[in-house]
Amino acid sequence: MSSSAGDKKKTACVTGGNGYIASALIKMLLEKGYAVKTTVRNPDDMAKNSHLKDLQALGSLTVLRGDLDDEGSFDEAVAGCDYAFLVAAPVNIASEDPEKELIEPAVRGTLNVMSSCARAGTVRRVILTSSSAGVYIRPELPQQGDDGHVVLDEGSWSDVEYLRAEKTPLWWAYCVSKVLLEKAACRFAEQHGISLVTVCPVVTVGEAPAPVVNTSVPVCLSFLTGNEALLAALKGIEKTSGGVQLVHVDDLCRAELFVAEEAAAVGRYICCSLNTTVVEIARFLARKYPQYGVETNLPTDDDQQLLEKPRVSLSSAKLVREGFEFKYKTLDEIYGDVVEYGKALGILPY
Repeated sequence: MSSSAGDKKKTACVTGGNGYIASALIKMLLEKGYAVKTTVRNPDDMAKNSHLKDLQALGSLTVLRGDLDDEGSFDEAVAGCDYAFLVAAPVNIASEDPEKELIEPAVRGTLNVMSSCARAGTVRRVILTSSSAGVYIRPELPQQGDDGHVVLDEGSWSDVEYLRAEKTPLWWAYCVSKVLLEKAACRFAEQHGISLVTVCPVVTVGEAPAPVVNTSVPVCLSFLTGNEALLAALKGIEKTSGGVQLVHVDDLCRAELFVAEEAAAVGRYICCSLNTTVVEIARFLARKYPQYGVETNLPTDDDQQLLEKPRVSLSSAKLVREGFEFKYKTLDEIYGDVVEYGKALGILPY
């Protein structure tokens, strides 16, 4: 985005600036010429925020305090902004009381930021980052095709009643929180005349400025690290969703910016460039990075439930139909820089 002399720079707010996705989004917005305001819970915590200081070299970046639990704490951050990207969300998966410690704070926090956007009066569009976890967990999937393969689109919602009753998978409350915060945000947007677009990313990998990453990157590197708990999490994703759905963080950030700027964008957008399986990932990594001895972690006969091909795919046809194009579509492209990033994070030793 270039601006001629005299044009006002577009301004964007990104919540949760020390997060993995948010840090990559801030970098892209700055490179596109945006002035950016971002929020973190404690701006003085340099262990979590040092990358934001580095990003200030790219352009106008203001770091402000914002706490999802404090109503009004995002007023300064969204004031004067053209776009608000809601990326921050609680991820307290291991909480003892998920309803009170994860689900309720997620909904309340989303509405707190939405309220600030309504008060600002300048925000052209709110872009809410949700998750595919709010899409695919249902006791009964739609009618399967002849090959037994199911394709889900934005019309699919995870079943909240089923999740609360069964409490599976381990991250059931996270899935519930995504459904409820999406629906609460939609109601609020309709009541207050706010243009809201929701992006539902799948498992996201790739290099980002954030120096600490506790989410999808370590899980996707688990075959290389040999971390059994994270490897079990990867297999759990497949068991729950009928496959492993991937997107590169660069494509996700490009998609977020696309739906922000595209006037006709409306509703939900699944952001997924590849539907694959644990077995396909393992074989790819064994070939590509033999030095890590992936063969010792390859699925065995004990892994009877692992799939050769995805049973369920998530479709980004809506996003593509409206003009977006993914850059990273193969395992080789998606994993292109994540091994080097893993080394930089200290996840991989060499």
